[in-house]
Amino acid sequence: MIRIQQLKLRIGHTDGELEEKICRLLRCKPQDLLSYEIRRRSIDARKKPELYYNYTIDCHMTDQRQTLKRAGKSVCIAQESRYRFPESGSVLPGHPPVIVGTGPAGLFCGLMLAKYGYRPLLVERGTDVDTRIQDVARFWETGELNPLSNVQFGEGGAGTFSDGKLNTLVKDPSGRNREVLRLFVKAGADPSILYDSKPHIGTDALVSIIKNIRKEIQDWGGTVRFNAKVTGILHDKGKITNVIINDTESIPCETVVLATGHSARDTFQMLFDTGLTMESKEFAAGFRVEHRQSAINLSQYGMADVAQTGAAPYKVTAQTASGRGVYSFCMCPGGWVVNASTEEGRLAVNGMSYSDRAGRNANSAIIVSVKKSDFPSDHPLAGIAFQRTLEEAAYQAGGGKIPVQRLEDFRTVFATRTKENVRMAKTEHSTDICSFSCNQSKEVRQVSGQTSEQVCEPFRPCIKGQYVFADLTNVLPEEMTRAFLEGMEQFSHKIKGFADGDTLISAVESRTSSPVRILRDETYQGSLKGVYPCGEGAGYAGGILSAAMDGLRIAETIRKQYCPYT
Repeated sequence: MIRIQQLKLRIGHTDGELEEKICRLLRCKPQDLLSYEIRRRSIDARKKPELYYNYTIDCHMTDQRQTLKRAGKSVCIAQESRYRFPESGSVLPGHPPVIVGTGPAGLFCGLMLAKYGYRPLLVERGTDVDTRIQDVARFWETGELNPLSNVQFGEGGAGTFSDGKLNTLVKDPSGRNREVLRLFVKAGADPSILYDSKPHIGTDALVSIIKNIRKEIQDWGGTVRFNAKVTGILHDKGKITNVIINDTESIPCETVVLATGHSARDTFQMLFDTGLTMESKEFAAGFRVEHRQSAINLSQYGMADVAQTGAAPYKVTAQTASGRGVYSFCMCPGGWVVNASTEEGRLAVNGMSYSDRAGRNANSAIIVSVKKSDFPSDHPLAGIAFQRTLEEAAYQAGGGKIPVQRLEDFRTVFATRTKENVRMAKTEHSTDICSFSCNQSKEVRQVSGQTSEQVCEPFRPCIKGQYVFADLTNVLPEEMTRAFLEGMEQFSHKIKGFADGDTLISAVESRTSSPVRILRDETYQGSLKGVYPCGEGAGYAGGILSAAMDGLRIAETIRKQYCPYT
């Protein structure tokens, strides 16, 4: 198979134009090209508003050797890492493996084990995804929180109510990355995730995909139980013997996969009390920041109307004078800010978008690195305590609703408070706020065919859940707030209008990654043998794709040790 790299075509091209370009680069006749596969596609916006796709294409030829002789430097032999599930071990397990959590790590670990005959039991503290959607909708509408079924807990994990991004920086010599994408496509995801440089699924599409994965696990002999919270672990001579469900039911087992997710704070406490070795882990925290999507499109692509490409994303990073990193995280083009709380009296936000990314606003977490020196102690769970302090401050700021503030007001109040210890009173929801400056809004309208004389439309947040305009200057520690503002100013030099006064910020983005790492050895087991910490909650992943890949890794490890039942 021959690979073409850096094949560039204007966005909007036809399949015929792509095949013609392939043949031109390979210097071959159309009949010599047996088939081709898109391996990667990215957008080249360096000459905006002229946009191009940059392709990597794999081609099957009638005569590969002659094609290589004729073709140019952009052509080479395709090198691919194919995923292979290992051969089984020699020990027969006495009981099926228990997988705690049905986020991406748990689901993909369970899927592979079920497929190869291990009959895993997946236990989930929350509900099935359909019931969960109803619980979340009720919470967003009324503020009535179900602590066991919400944006963080339930079938599919926290990623179910997100943008469904499938990016990862994890190197992948084993082929796990592509295997996870392939399994997502098999479960119903759009095939474009196999080659888009920034693949995403969308929360609406994830719902049916998750159910399809669950059904396949069950079809292969696995069991999935909801409303089944692990409340204890029993062990003997350093080895796992049982897990306790809902304080009453004891399930014997030799193998437990801890795929709990990053918000299972009570589970972390239980595991610590049980004696499992863990440590605190640095993470990042900050605010959700909203801009008009049309303005982001204009900055990134040179046009407001992006029907052919979809809403434009961005990624920004900065290093501040204090040494803290500030960067965008979980950027949601055409998305929503959502109330992602799990505990009464504490409030956390996240970002979410649907598969079409058609919302009027772009949002992203702009987060500041958190150091262990920020934590209240050196206890392994001190990062959780720090998160809770931030979330309690956000809850107080909004009176239980998501607190929102204009960036200019935030800057002004922070400057005043740090000098004079003066705080701005909370204000009620306003309906006459404009995004960016009117000049920039007019510029967006001119590009999209509207006249500059049109009145600047109100800029309102796109939020799932109740919200109120409030003072956010006491949510983060002072040093982190300064770093956030410094980072926003740096980003305004990269994206026009990014730090304009009417930019909206919401508090608090605190669940960016796990504040805990459950230590595991070279066999991927924790300090109790038979316990396999896995995924984002255990501190070994940072998103849907990397968590799912870690789930495959743990399934491979169990496979190498144990024989299947079949």
